[in-house]
Amino acid sequence: MTASFSQPLIASEYHFGGFLKANARFVDGNIAYQDSWTGGGSIAEPAKRTQFSAAESRFNVGVTHGGVKGFAEIDFSGSAQGNAAFSNSYSPRLRHAYISYEGLTAGQTWSTMVNTSTFAETADLGVPLAGQTMVRQALVRYSTDNWQFALENPYTYGTQAGSTEAVIKWVDTSNDYIPDAVIRYNQQGDWGNVSVSSLFRYLDPEDSAQFGAGVSVAAKLKTFGKDDIRLQLHYGNLGRYVGTDAARDMINGVIEQTTSAMFAYRHFWTERTRSSVFYGHTITKEEQTDRFHAGVNVFTNLTPVLALGFEVGRYQIDDEHNPYTHAPSPQGGSNYAQLSLQFHI
Repeated sequence: MTASFSQPLIASEYHFGGFLKANARFVDGNIAYQDSWTGGGSIAEPAKRTQFSAAESRFNVGVTHGGVKGFAEIDFSGSAQGNAAFSNSYSPRLRHAYISYEGLTAGQTWSTMVNTSTFAETADLGVPLAGQTMVRQALVRYSTDNWQFALENPYTYGTQAGSTEAVIKWVDTSNDYIPDAVIRYNQQGDWGNVSVSSLFRYLDPEDSAQFGAGVSVAAKLKTFGKDDIRLQLHYGNLGRYVGTDAARDMINGVIEQTTSAMFAYRHFWTERTRSSVFYGHTITKEEQTDRFHAGVNVFTNLTPVLALGFEVGRYQIDDEHNPYTHAPSPQGGSNYAQLSLQFHI
């Protein structure tokens, strides 16, 4: 006698989301034009430029099957295949692709150093990047109660000893073999939330065996009515984790030390209309970078799913000395204005 058993079928749940976003952006200054300000950039001849774009539009899908959850998201930023003379095509760019099961998360998503609730609401994508954590990468993370423990993709971004301005020797990443480790503690309540994260790293280019560590505090705090304060503070050997190219992991073979801060205050004028004022700043010890981004905006919901925003701000580079020549570095800044229309799907 034979018998067969089959488990009850469990239906998968699918959730689709994202947004369509149209931008009109004007930049005036001597920092080379960027679609959105990162903590990088270079000094150029003064120029004025206006660009329209829809490349920040984003699509995602979430799937739940029993206790297993999956999520994937794409957008089109920074992936141009064409140009204004030919097609204006943009390739899909993977942002997130991860699996979650019983507290375990594996795949590509926000680094455990990132507290997304503390991001300011801005028209310029993700700003002020010059003073905040903004890293997505492959990782394995375990979450339990208020704690998170993660091993994340190792990567050393920087320059080797003996680099000069004429010949910059980038760090050989073929010797990145110890994952970065992050421990994070979260606390939340009716007052908002706060997270404290610690990063531990082992950087071994050219068998230099250097250990790095850093700490990050991020918080979103409710104030009056629907208003809130959002802030981040970062210190230590954080390198590529903070400032989005404002800091590297190593300079001339020496591990970098970074100090960063971000602050934003959001005020609701009415139920539909609100403004944010924000400021982000990063300084480094070895490369002596000094970059900040400040701005103010106003958003209003034309409908529950359609928001119109206008923002003005300034991004500035006040680097001290070139780490290879020790001569004063070029300095400058650019002002910008941006209008955005965003339709949430």
